[in-house]
Amino acid sequence: MDERPQNAVDVIEGLSFRVKRELLADAQSTLRDLPPETPAQLLAEKQRLLFVQADEVEQDDELIESPLPNVNEISYYLEQAGVGLGREEMQRIFLALKQLVETQPLQRCRLWGKILGTDGNYIVAEAEYREGEEVPEDEEGEDVTRDDGDDEEEEEKEEAEEADALPRSTYKPPPTVPKEANGSGANKCVYYVCKEPGLPWVKLPPVTPAQINAARNIRKFFTGRLEDPISSYPPFPGNETNYLRAQIARISAGTQVSPKGFYQFGEEEEEDEPEAPPDSYEQNPDFEGIPAPKMAESLSNWVHHVQHILQQGRCAWVNLADKPEDELDEDGEYAVAVLRSNLWPGAHAYACGKKFENIYVGWGLKLAGEGHTPLMPPAPQTEYPSGAEITEALDPSLEEEQALQAAIEQQQEDQEELESLEREDSADEDD
Repeated sequence: MDERPQNAVDVIEGLSFRVKRELLADAQSTLRDLPPETPAQLLAEKQRLLFVQADEVEQDDELIESPLPNVNEISYYLEQAGVGLGREEMQRIFLALKQLVETQPLQRCRLWGKILGTDGNYIVAEAEYREGEEVPEDEEGEDVTRDDGDDEEEEEKEEAEEADALPRSTYKPPPTVPKEANGSGANKCVYYVCKEPGLPWVKLPPVTPAQINAARNIRKFFTGRLEDPISSYPPFPGNETNYLRAQIARISAGTQVSPKGFYQFGEEEEEDEPEAPPDSYEQNPDFEGIPAPKMAESLSNWVHHVQHILQQGRCAWVNLADKPEDELDEDGEYAVAVLRSNLWPGAHAYACGKKFENIYVGWGLKLAGEGHTPLMPPAPQTEYPSGAEITEALDPSLEEEQALQAAIEQQQEDQEELESLEREDSADEDD
């Protein structure tokens, strides 16, 4: 302002340029920002932990005491049978199962199969806990304890309702069928699922008879999201987690087979509970295997070793009359005999010598034939039949009332005339 140069505008532009350059000095780099990591890269980073090896001594102990079967051998036979998930994916699943066994007290663990979904898939592991280390039941809706205060409140409500003297319904809903205890029936095994090897395993809750019966009446594709609700008719009591567990129980009961004679019942259980269903079985040490050609020729060499689910939704009837429906089974010989389920597409079993295995890879839906027809809603209740005893009469009009009154008066006059004539006749007869 004091110097008043001739090129004042140029001076201001120079000052502005230097200020901007100082402020933007850190942003002058020509390097590009790193692109965001893709879902495949994030998954690969998590699966990298599966290949981290532990100490050699610990590995040797794990190989000796591992509850896992020989997954590589199973993968080979499944590949010979034309089913399975491929060598690379089976290897990743084996490492994921190994990770599960290291974190849970499991006595036995195997790959049950893979259920496909619209937005994600489920890898299912079937396991059994070691004796004395079962996780306690935490079912909702059963054996709920109530305080005395709750009973008093209910009694007060009942007394208040009785004081109103209103009509009360006498309908009583049918009793709820209790679920089978953990380690028996449809809940004999515990199941874990994960979306991809390397992702966390999620334990599925025990299944209830109501969930199994509801799953029989609907057909729903899985979404791959365990917390999603199930919108269907009839309504399903639970979310996708419970629906997945119900379908696993149905598929296992209807498709898992083994060569005849591979399993046998425990002698102690047969002596203690002769009338109980054959829920527990063990491998037969005297089984010598059935040749694969014989296994492929006749279905009589295959048996179901998992209990059948009754119409009640349980493997054992809730009454004291139990129905044993388990059959025992195991392997064949060197060639591979394959059995495919026509009722549950995607369920396969193979037998080779003394080895066999079951696996399921599919959408988790039962064969519906030409098409699925959902259940129709129940018919609406009929109205009470109308009749003269309950039909309300219409009020007469003024003209109708006057005509009725005139008719009554005329009838009375005629009656009086008739009586007077009768009296006159009787008087004449007396004279």
